[in-house]
Amino acid sequence: MTKPQLLIDTDPGVDDALAILMAHAHADVHGLSIAAGNVGLMHTTRNARTLVDLVGASTPVFAGCATPLVHLPEEDAAFVHGRDGLGDVGFPEPKATAADEHAALAILRLTSEHPGELTLVALAPLTNLALALHLDPSLPKRVKRLVVMGGAVTGHGNTNRVPAEFNIGFDPEAAHVVFEGFPDFDLVDWELTLRHAFDEDEFDQWLAAGDHRADFFRRVFQVARETSRRRGRRGIIAADALAMAVAIDPSVIVRSERRRVGVELDGRLTRGATVVDWGGRLGQQPQANVVLELDQVKFRAMVRRALGAERLG
Repeated sequence: MTKPQLLIDTDPGVDDALAILMAHAHADVHGLSIAAGNVGLMHTTRNARTLVDLVGASTPVFAGCATPLVHLPEEDAAFVHGRDGLGDVGFPEPKATAADEHAALAILRLTSEHPGELTLVALAPLTNLALALHLDPSLPKRVKRLVVMGGAVTGHGNTNRVPAEFNIGFDPEAAHVVFEGFPDFDLVDWELTLRHAFDEDEFDQWLAAGDHRADFFRRVFQVARETSRRRGRRGIIAADALAMAVAIDPSVIVRSERRRVGVELDGRLTRGATVVDWGGRLGQQPQANVVLELDQVKFRAMVRRALGAERLG
């Protein structure tokens, strides 16, 4: 079977790290385009390089946008991921280097070199992708699929603006540009990730049985895990890994609904919220395949393989 061909826009980030491990275990990765988000661009770029070293790949890393398109962000997610984005473990300087090419330009170039072949996996705030669209509005015609991890489709977000999810809330203008510019994409939202959390004891078994990748993830995951416990969240929430599962194998989707999805840009309390036209009242063409249920058995197997613990299946 031909491997999926992926281009990943990301802001590593602990959950991004697991998703990137999954990508390299199941697919061919043509590049990592990096944005600021979970932490600043210097850290997210370095973290991507650390992950390339970890998996022993030659995946190119392209640093991109250090700030949102319009407004400076009100918050990052360092309290979840650690100040450096990888749990403040203190990894040595990675050997892998970042390319000189800007992430937005790399997205345009790689999709031009591989027209109709690449699945674009958006795990970060959508700043790089929005900039690429501004530079070349024909980008969607060259992308095989777009999978977006973002949003909260019934308003149960995870930011200080209650309805908003972090990736969309970090740069709402960029999300608006992408949602309006792409006529078709899969949306994996925050609420879906809560419904598909892993059992903690089972996940710990995978970490214990896995290889050097599992040991790496166990180390970087401690801060995020402690934060979840303080907030009363149960289970192992793997948001970006869930989106990566959809990107690698679309058959993992059990139930979805195609709807028009927009982004609130102005509300004092709701800026960054994803607004889903569930009833078709706007009369606009639906562009988002909103994923509502996944095959948890397949998802578990994909994560185990990424951690080197597939023998526990």
